[in-house]
Amino acid sequence: MALLTDHRFTASEAPQGHWYLANMLKDDALLQKALAARGIDSVRLDWADKTIDWRMFDCAVFRTTWDYFERFEEFTAWLTQAEKQTRIINDPSLVWWNMDKHYLRDLQQKGIPVVPSTFIEKGSAYSLREMLEKSGWSEAVIKPCVSGAARHTYRVNTGNAGEVQKTIEPLLGQEAFLLQPFMDEVVRTGEDTLMVIDGRFTHAVRKKAKPGDFRVQDDHGGTVHDYAPSEEQIRLAEQAMAACSPEPLYGRVDMVRNSRGSWQIMELELIEPELWLRYHPPAAEAFAEVLERELRLA
Repeated sequence: MALLTDHRFTASEAPQGHWYLANMLKDDALLQKALAARGIDSVRLDWADKTIDWRMFDCAVFRTTWDYFERFEEFTAWLTQAEKQTRIINDPSLVWWNMDKHYLRDLQQKGIPVVPSTFIEKGSAYSLREMLEKSGWSEAVIKPCVSGAARHTYRVNTGNAGEVQKTIEPLLGQEAFLLQPFMDEVVRTGEDTLMVIDGRFTHAVRKKAKPGDFRVQDDHGGTVHDYAPSEEQIRLAEQAMAACSPEPLYGRVDMVRNSRGSWQIMELELIEPELWLRYHPPAAEAFAEVLERELRLA
């Protein structure tokens, strides 16, 4: 079994002080130990390594391919070929669907509560200030539809809308953007992340932005904390996963409470979700169990 990472993270040991890679390796070590206990060999590999013959593997499981959105054309070309050569997990149709945030529209049409989303399509003419005024949102967040790690993610209001528009205008010729209301709860309490494996909730964390920022990613100084979600959150996370077709074998559901106190989905992470297995090692066993089952069914 290939556990897919990217070229920056292929080392088997993290250099001193490289906490980012160390955390990754802890998670993968837990999964690999659980796989080995089931008689399954696994190796961490760079998805973009052109020397690899993917036909050598029974399957390839996405783990930390955190450069795919920066090398999008290369990644999609690789995926097109790799899915012909080995089994891709999660299912390739989910990967294609989840890599573009237009999937939020599909979830909403299936009755899943998502953060309100307005799409600015590639090459379209628009006024960001007028969009804000029309929506009634005093503040919003704008980001690319294909993105990660808060790439080109900006907090925008009518005061800085012109400046933000100038920043993203050159990018809009190449990619679509997503505009959503700024969720105050993110800076007040944080963003809640629930892990779901084989349709069942396993554990959760709460991500908090550093003071003065709104980005919860640790790349930008965010922190991660143990979290016990409510039954309502667990139901929503499992319902969101069940609304996908096919249902993912594993993934992450990011959610936040809106101003009316209702939970709404911010993201589904099905391609390369950080799962924080180190916060709840039994989840690694659940992950290995579902992967073993899929190998038996192949």
